[in-house]
Amino acid sequence: MTLPVVAFLGIGLMGRPMALRLAAAGFAPRVWNRSPAKAAALAGSGAVPCADLGQAVTGAAVVVSMLEAGPAVGATIAAALPSLAPGALWIDMSSTRHDEALAFHARLDGHGMRFLDAPVSGGVAGAEGGTLAIMAGGSLHDFNEALPLFGALGSARLVVPAGSGQVAKLCNQLIVGATIHIVAEALLLAQAAGADPAAVREAIRGGFAGSRILDLHGQRMLERNFVAGGQVKSQLKDLHNVLAAAAEAGLALAADSGGHAQLRVDRGRVGWRRPCGSAAGAGADQSGAEIGGRRRPVGVAAAGTRCAVRRYEHVESGLHPTYRSSSGGVLTPRGIGICRPARSH
Repeated sequence: MTLPVVAFLGIGLMGRPMALRLAAAGFAPRVWNRSPAKAAALAGSGAVPCADLGQAVTGAAVVVSMLEAGPAVGATIAAALPSLAPGALWIDMSSTRHDEALAFHARLDGHGMRFLDAPVSGGVAGAEGGTLAIMAGGSLHDFNEALPLFGALGSARLVVPAGSGQVAKLCNQLIVGATIHIVAEALLLAQAAGADPAAVREAIRGGFAGSRILDLHGQRMLERNFVAGGQVKSQLKDLHNVLAAAAEAGLALAADSGGHAQLRVDRGRVGWRRPCGSAAGAGADQSGAEIGGRRRPVGVAAAGTRCAVRRYEHVESGLHPTYRSSSGGVLTPRGIGICRPARSH
């Protein structure tokens, strides 16, 4: 079978292993990144680095984008349009808002191009192993055309019209995020009530509470394994996109209350900040803080210290370090744990 000419845009945490999977499958993707060095690093892998976006997409039958968020995807589509071949299929595998995916589809369709929104789940491990869950929105014809490419990356399912892939991804993020939070609370309850949390986890794994989150993240919690596995800004983006999709559908979800997922929204902001006195200055936005990493909210370095943004009190409580905010708080305690408003001081 003759493979199509493929351009792959975005050589980041997920994009790099995905592009390498396509290269290993014989696609010889033309790879491009806004920081050219990341694409150049794939030379010799079977991928073809391109310093120029136009060079990457010219003559490509399929263009795959794996970018940070909707605005980056939109800007890249706009910049690439003059170089795209008529009838080219653009597959956006980034995580964007539903309305953004519909806008990308409309813009490309208006210029004689085709579009699939096909976000993924499975993380870096899934990207490296070719086991990603791919949720695609678009036409059956375009989906079938993309199946050989999807097969090198994981397992794909068409969830019907354009934009539906992003809806499926948001459903995934809603379930996963909420489950991580609840597993953390359950293990904290087990410990606080005097039970062995490891034994409790084993006891409930075979029942209805059993899940991959309990298996994988539950074990990480027990081991106090806080190695970074993603970025807070990505989780915040997904949470905001869930709320936007719900509003668009006329629904009111409780996603911004009760500590949903690993993030809490406090007046629309996540409360991760650089520590006071850090190089970026007190109160600087730490949107790139790593989930499970060692970056801490304002005031953690000196418990109870009043800072420019908020005050946090750091409490070590066995399994889960807890950060409590004097403003009622927002928090992901190093990615795992429970957050509650601090008492007034």
